[in-house]
Amino acid sequence: MTDAPPPRTLSDAEATALIELLFFAYRDFVSDPDEILAGQSFGRAHHRVIHFVGRDPGMTVAQLLDILRITKQSLGRVLKELISKGYIYQREGEADRRQRLLHLSDRGEALRQQLLVPQMARVRRAMTEVAALSEPRFRDMLFHMISLENRDDVRLWLKRAGQGSEHG
Repeated sequence: MTDAPPPRTLSDAEATALIELLFFAYRDFVSDPDEILAGQSFGRAHHRVIHFVGRDPGMTVAQLLDILRITKQSLGRVLKELISKGYIYQREGEADRRQRLLHLSDRGEALRQQLLVPQMARVRRAMTEVAALSEPRFRDMLFHMISLENRDDVRLWLKRAGQGSEHG
């Protein structure tokens, strides 16, 4: 059995090329949902709220604020719109009635699924086309792009959302 080769350090040019690929990949990754959201007069903030509330039903507003890293005012505006249009509803916490627990309505879940379909297809296609990069290795790479100080919070969220990876 041989030892694995030491990790290779990327040159500035290689790192810049990967950064540019991430920009292009993100642009295309959000393009399909952006079109769907535009039909509802929603934007990417609405998408993120719908996604995370759908992945962790009953999450608190404070938990959502921590994930999104946006101001309470910005979240309030987006939540108010999603609630008024029937995509999200709130329940009081059982232990603490001051808590607002967030849930997707059937309409919200339908939109979440509609937004997920093209993104899942894109991720599945990419993973199929790049046979040498396994899903766990890709997951590892993305996880290690997260700032050190944020990894524990992300690891806890992944575990709570049932994504069960080696990071969870």
